[in-house]
Amino acid sequence: MRDPGLPSLDQLRVFIAVIDHGGFAHAARALHRTQSVISYTIANLEEQLNVALLDRSKRKPTLTEAGKALLADARAVSLKVDGMRARAKALSAGLEAEVSLVVDVMFSTCKLVRILHAFQKEFPTVSMRLRTEALGAVTQLVMDGTCRIGISGWVPGTPDVIERQACGFVTMVPVVAPDHPLAQIEGIVPSAVLREHTQLVLTDRSTLTQGQDFGVLALRDWRLGDLSSKHALLRNGIGWGNMPVEFVQWDLDAGRLVQLQIAEGSSFSFPLYVIRRGDEEPGPATRWLMQQFLDLEQGAGDAPLKERETCELQAHAAQAYHQPTERDRRAMPTPPHADAPAGLAVAPAISLRPR
Repeated sequence: MRDPGLPSLDQLRVFIAVIDHGGFAHAARALHRTQSVISYTIANLEEQLNVALLDRSKRKPTLTEAGKALLADARAVSLKVDGMRARAKALSAGLEAEVSLVVDVMFSTCKLVRILHAFQKEFPTVSMRLRTEALGAVTQLVMDGTCRIGISGWVPGTPDVIERQACGFVTMVPVVAPDHPLAQIEGIVPSAVLREHTQLVLTDRSTLTQGQDFGVLALRDWRLGDLSSKHALLRNGIGWGNMPVEFVQWDLDAGRLVQLQIAEGSSFSFPLYVIRRGDEEPGPATRWLMQQFLDLEQGAGDAPLKERETCELQAHAAQAYHQPTERDRRAMPTPPHADAPAGLAVAPAISLRPR
């Protein structure tokens, strides 16, 4: 038997397209070629490799056992070449004009502020485009090129083109308002009782996790689009839910929220990752920014904020809410939670907890 020949990059990409698009005709439309050219290219590739890649006995061609094994190699080669080309482009272009970043809503605001403050000092001429999203929407923005890098939790079914590196974790705790029925239960709350009460969960604005639930235990749940709304509803006794401990620590200390002890665990850690497309090479400023997040894994990002930074964050949080005067309070009816100041936990430590 003769040795396999040397396939071309174009042949490998046509092979990948046939599989990804579900057949010769679909691949031809995607690649703007005729179906006969696609068929001819695959036949030549099989001749080069001296092995059958596709079973054509059915209406829709399917991978042979050899095809399954070699498809992974074809993808790896294609990604490597794309990465090399992107790296060459980045090297020739020099410092980028702007950096686009998407951060999961659970990531610590304190850490984000510290990193971006350092970024501004290091690259004063580079613009920043910052987005915040939840769950699969972070990956989606990196996938479609809207953002070059993202800080995301683990998402099942992440496309192969996405590369990820660990950058720490966030601690999540189940909480509820002190006057909620679940807060009146001493000790561990039975799962059967927990399921009977409304659970507040974050919803994914992308389709990457469509039809999948993460950490949803209740029979009835409310889906919310942002963490601040979830926080407000929790404090007002609408339901129970998991929150980043840094986000709600002030409420727990002041008694505005109560941490539940549940059979599934009173707290858990959710890993975080820096993600990017593997077929795109980041520029100097983007690489520097990525490294700051990666340093969190080694504890480099856990240093306390300077006093000035803490005061600025607290002032910013206070300005986000109307603080009524004493005259206002006398004129208003007493609300059920009059003792609870309407403020967020400053610099919510945002963890990537799947909903």
